Amino acid sequence: MSERSPPLHGVHEAHGAKFTDFGGWAMPVTFDSIREEHAAVRDHVGRFDVSHMGEIEVAGPDATTLMDRLTTNDVSALSPGDSQYAAITTDEGVMLDDTVVYRLPDGTPAGEAAATIDGMAGADLDAPDGDPAYLFVPNAGHDEETYERWVAHRDEWDLDATIENTTDGWAMLAVQGPEAEAVVTEAVDAGAVADLSRFEATVADVAGVPSWVARTGYTGEDGFEVLSPTSDIEAVWAAFEGVQPCGLGARDTLRTEMGFLLSGQDFDPEGEPRTPYEAGIGFVVKLDTEFVGRDALAAQQEAGVEERFIGVRLLERGVPRGGYAVTDGDLTRVGHLTSGTMSPTLDEPIGLGYLHVDHAEDGAEVAVVVRGDEKRAEVVEPPFLAR
Repeated sequence: MSERSPPLHGVHEAHGAKFTDFGGWAMPVTFDSIREEHAAVRDHVGRFDVSHMGEIEVAGPDATTLMDRLTTNDVSALSPGDSQYAAITTDEGVMLDDTVVYRLPDGTPAGEAAATIDGMAGADLDAPDGDPAYLFVPNAGHDEETYERWVAHRDEWDLDATIENTTDGWAMLAVQGPEAEAVVTEAVDAGAVADLSRFEATVADVAGVPSWVARTGYTGEDGFEVLSPTSDIEAVWAAFEGVQPCGLGARDTLRTEMGFLLSGQDFDPEGEPRTPYEAGIGFVVKLDTEFVGRDALAAQQEAGVEERFIGVRLLERGVPRGGYAVTDGDLTRVGHLTSGTMSPTLDEPIGLGYLHVDHAEDGAEVAVVVRGDEKRAEVVEPPFLAR
């Protein structure tokens, strides 16, 4: 049984949502059908409750140093209102999680971001004075262990930074699709969200609720993620009434079509230990910063990887699934899948996984072992969709 429920659980239940356990959270997997919800996002717009994602706030004189040492990207390059994708790695370069790091207005106290942004809608984010402040988003069920990791390293390195796990104080929605900009702009009372570029964020009142609105997402479509205080999230959700509600089922098919990683499935420090280079996100590794795992990753970059994350498309009937072996078509194993589904957009069976570099070339012929049978397949460099 799930230990945690999102603050909108009752609202979703009243709508007839079907629930699943995900990362220790009882989350909606579907409201209507995966295909209907998936199509809404690809063709028009859909809304997701993603309040199972964690929120950690870090602030203080050494906040930037701490963030730079514990994530693989260059946090020092962020100005208030900027964000970046990054990995969190061990000394060996193995990914513990992936995350998005947001630079909050300077002077925002850790643990009080929701209160601090109240009244700042439409303001210049560079105007506040004080120490640098950040909010970053671990994946579902990772918030407590990530918080403990940050505290332990702060104390070990004797850095001056305050760290707060604020997951219970924030709720998070995603509005995604070609019509997302129009829908979100209509719901915003203050703040020029239409002017945001990809991975930019601002403070805006959404249905009168001061919120952190970012042009980010996990679907491959244009869209926004809205972080609002848990106590006010029902009003924010209701501001998008009429937009198709979507569950984790559609979120998974959408991200699979794009080749986006799923923490705990496409990489996991225990079950699927992978580095950012193996996982295809070497672009988030900035070797000129001194982060945990930097030396191991520098060595791997120089030596190269033996396997890498890539897509496959079945050319015969069947559905690829995580754990299925990939062969050269003649019974010699060359890799395995970590994710798989029937693509609602393409109506084709697709999968993601790790193949030996000799076979991980776009268009290469391989096979996927489905219930003991080798099914013909071809390698596809994600995304599967022409963008």
